[in-house]
Amino acid sequence: MGEALSGKVVVVTGGSRGLGREMVLAFAATGADVVIASRKIDSCDELATEVREKYGVRALAVACNVGVWEQCDALADAAYAEFGRVDVLVNNAGMSLLYPSLDQVTEAMFDKIIATNLKGAFRLSAVIGARMAQAGSGSIINISSMEATHPEPLAVPYAAAKAGLETLANGLAHTYGPAVRVNTIRCGPFDTDIAKAWPQQMRDYMIEHTALRRIGQPADIVGAALFFASDASAYCTGSVLNLDGGWR
Repeated sequence: MGEALSGKVVVVTGGSRGLGREMVLAFAATGADVVIASRKIDSCDELATEVREKYGVRALAVACNVGVWEQCDALADAAYAEFGRVDVLVNNAGMSLLYPSLDQVTEAMFDKIIATNLKGAFRLSAVIGARMAQAGSGSIINISSMEATHPEPLAVPYAAAKAGLETLANGLAHTYGPAVRVNTIRCGPFDTDIAKAWPQQMRDYMIEHTALRRIGQPADIVGAALFFASDASAYCTGSVLNLDGGWR
């Protein structure tokens, strides 16, 4: 998309690795200044340096645990203090926790999963979305999972959080429309750091159950992210895009 996002400012949570990192690089390559947020400031700083040197755009690294309300507010304030605007917010931060059975999910585990996947996205979307609406334009992109509609026994709290995230996006689209567009990318299996722990049997199962017969690579998210971030999706809001290789 060339310089489709030139002059724009994009905030990406969970932005230092995996799909987040890939999106940060793609946004920077199309001319956007980027705010890279995650819990580990060192990895954010490292990527920010790479982005500045490679693409000549501005990059701000911010340590943020999106599960903490005050840190979401601080992230928003830091972005506006540095750039004076935010044009695109990507709620990408997410996590799940392994458990032997549902009755052994502790309250702390449940709260952490909901906070990281849903609570943080709500707060950031609320405070940044309100400023976007006041400014007259903006795009919010939520990164969901096929677990939202196909929950597995070992990821039920995560699936519930992602389903909530998709409902949130639809509500936000009406709350902050017509100025702000809010859309969701529902991801299937992707070969990120988390996938390194998958046993071969699980990997084979996922490949067999996709029409494209492969697991997604991080770069596969770029087209969808750029579409929702740019004017290419000017008449698209409250939508969910399945990016799952044709999962069945």
